[in-house]
Amino acid sequence: MAKQKARRYLELVIMQLAGSITDLKTQVEYVLCPSVVIDGRKRPAIMYIADFVYTDDSGKTVVEDCKGMLTPVYKLKRHLMMYFHGIKINEIFQK
Repeated sequence: MAKQKARRYLELVIMQLAGSITDLKTQVEYVLCPSVVIDGRKRPAIMYIADFVYTDDSGKTVVEDCKGMLTPVYKLKRHLMMYFHGIKINEIFQK
């Protein structure tokens, strides 16, 4: 998986240098549910961390995640990203 992410990162860097994308960022955090207190104990926020976020040539923000497989936790986070942030995650699968 690390090789896949590294390969995709290099592709995106080349695209940015060519001017087809801008504002490339890695490991961008999105809050899906804020922290809460349960039975007197503070529980951390539920987060989704995107592998890559950039702006395409049409000005749209693109969120990408490199995947080997779709886990139940990821599917839930994907659902929450769409519901709370209106963001559809672009999934890049291992080749």
